[in-house]
Amino acid sequence: MATRPIIRFPDPRLRRKAEPIGDVDDEVRTLADDLTETMRAAPGIGITAPHIGILKRLVVIQLETDPEPHIYIDPDIVWASADAIRHVEGSVSMPGVTDELERSAKVRVRYRALDGSMREEEAEGLMAVCLQHEIDQLDGIFWIDRLSKLKRDRLIKRFEKLQRIEVR
Repeated sequence: MATRPIIRFPDPRLRRKAEPIGDVDDEVRTLADDLTETMRAAPGIGITAPHIGILKRLVVIQLETDPEPHIYIDPDIVWASADAIRHVEGSVSMPGVTDELERSAKVRVRYRALDGSMREEEAEGLMAVCLQHEIDQLDGIFWIDRLSKLKRDRLIKRFEKLQRIEVR
């Protein structure tokens, strides 16, 4: 396992659609391991291959209560509930800033597991929020794109200020 560099906003790769992986091989398993290590080091609870500049459809999520990370290869949301929840979100590619977003309270996701099998999983609450957030990323939708223009502009200015302070 290796920790890989995380690309930072406004890198254009964060807004590009990731390509399907298809067959699961040792290269994909190594990428999943590296993403897990990178996410933990960030620290974060979710990460995608595009966060490290690899435009492939791979997601790793590990909530505080999870003993092991959840790995989703080529995930797609096949159903989302009409009822919504609000949750504070952020990104490993835009550290130091967060804002509240509204998302579906429950989702069903179809994906390939590390063993290559196709699976479906239902999630609710924080896990549902994380899945929607990370699958958006795979689709080239950076989380701030879901904010109003005013909130997005304010958040970008706050992030830019944090970056200037970090450089000093």
